[in-house]
Amino acid sequence: AGIVSQVPRSEFCGPAGDKNLEDLDWLATRACRHQAVLERVMRLGPVLPARLGTLFSAPASLESYLRKHEAAMAGFLDRMDGRQEWAVKGFLDQARAEGEWLIRRPLEQPGPPSASPGLAYLHEQGLRLQARRASDDRLAQAADGLFNELNLLASEIVPRRILARETPGAAREMVLNWALLLPAAAAADFRGRIERANAQYNPGGLAIEVSGPWPPYSFCPVLQAGSAEE
Repeated sequence: AGIVSQVPRSEFCGPAGDKNLEDLDWLATRACRHQAVLERVMRLGPVLPARLGTLFSAPASLESYLRKHEAAMAGFLDRMDGRQEWAVKGFLDQARAEGEWLIRRPLEQPGPPSASPGLAYLHEQGLRLQARRASDDRLAQAADGLFNELNLLASEIVPRRILARETPGAAREMVLNWALLLPAAAAADFRGRIERANAQYNPGGLAIEVSGPWPPYSFCPVLQAGSAEE
């Protein structure tokens, strides 16, 4: 079954449509409405979410599209039955991560005796380079460990695009962005593993955030538009 609503073509097409699609306030209102419909359908069963702005010229066009892709859609809905998409994002406070290494280092390797300002500067830069490398190594190990831990629960994990800092100079930067397909029954176990990961990694500057469940956009099959106008 297709869940649809009627919209004026002019809102999405032509000069007025181009202007609307560049208006963030206009988009936000419709995106929230689109998401609300998907969430209501998700409570009834699995859903194949269409992107906001997917248009069909008439009911007959939609019916033709559904018939054309019936096998792929049915297979996808069967695979999604009892499963949910969750987002996992990791944010690193680089200064905190490097600082944690610099704090621990003097206990392991004492610094050089007093030297000239120039040598002291070079030594400091060398330490910071070591701290950055150590931070990168710890991040890679943490990411591998978390991936393996979550892979025990997830049916599938898909890497997503790493987004830039929301504002220049922000303390945190995104370093992980995954979409997980999880059995609904595993949600509590999943959250418990995230809590344990944060307890382990937060002191080193890495914070793991989760959100969901979401419509399974990350796992949708690729369907040709056919008679649909997008």
